[in-house]
Amino acid sequence: MSDDVRARRVDYLRLSITDRCNLRCTYCMPPEGVPVRAHDDILRFEEIVAFARVAVTCGISKVRITGGEPLVRAGCPDLVGMLAALPGVHDLSLTTNGLLLPRYAAELRAAGLRRVNVSLDSLDPARFAAVTRCGRLEDALAGLEAAFAAGFDPVKLNVLLLEGIEDELDAYVRLTLERPLHVRFIEFMPLDRRLVLGGRMVPAPAVLERLRARHRLEPVGGPYGHGPARYWAVPGAPGTIGFIAAISDHFCQNCNRLRLTADGRLRTCLFSGEEVAVRALLGDDEGLRAAVLEALAAKRYDRCREALANERAMSQIGG
Repeated sequence: MSDDVRARRVDYLRLSITDRCNLRCTYCMPPEGVPVRAHDDILRFEEIVAFARVAVTCGISKVRITGGEPLVRAGCPDLVGMLAALPGVHDLSLTTNGLLLPRYAAELRAAGLRRVNVSLDSLDPARFAAVTRCGRLEDALAGLEAAFAAGFDPVKLNVLLLEGIEDELDAYVRLTLERPLHVRFIEFMPLDRRLVLGGRMVPAPAVLERLRARHRLEPVGGPYGHGPARYWAVPGAPGTIGFIAAISDHFCQNCNRLRLTADGRLRTCLFSGEEVAVRALLGDDEGLRAAVLEALAAKRYDRCREALANERAMSQIGG
């Protein structure tokens, strides 16, 4: 492993456990969805855990479960328990659209999950339905309530900066005044060159400038696991406002993550289509470890400035 890799400390693994989703968000997939893989093509839980066990020996200590929508896969709390029991996994989290959290939040918490990120791109019912194509805002808000009721900490709210968000900024700020909720505004990353997004993309600096003109915001440290986000808060507020400026302020050079797709392919970068097929190596710990270390050594930190090469939708890659 190169000195550069050691210095950067790639310690974060995102595990996609399904390519299926119960929403059809405009920025993620076409209206008809994307072809889903057969169940036999998707990693079994035991295979996912076997990969994570080896990844820990390569420096991974943080694991996030993603999808698609991870909670549409039956038995997700069982997988949480299996991953939480792995020596060396010190942080276990999950990203969800929240719709199924009322059913699973307590079970996930009991299994060892400590924190969640809930994606909620609009607080307006009509706009939420339009962005998700089939979602109901009340269901997503019920999921957010379930996350707090289950005791997850921190609870983060991911908000993609799409056209129309300007009219909702004050409503998101109010949420941070009411409870310890960490709202993160995220610039849209056009990872799938086949997907055409309607409307314009909204840059994070413009949103911050607008918010600072209307609210007294001060820079603050972020909640645990805040990664590339930069955080602000209204003085005295229990929550924060964060910004992930993936396009206007690239942070490739600070990347600390790997991704495993639901069909068993290792990816070192969201901006690159390069993948390493590792499913065939599961069961051969030494061979798998060698493959992971080789991928780490080849990991680049300047992909964001290249032409996109992805041939998969975001739901197929894992967020």
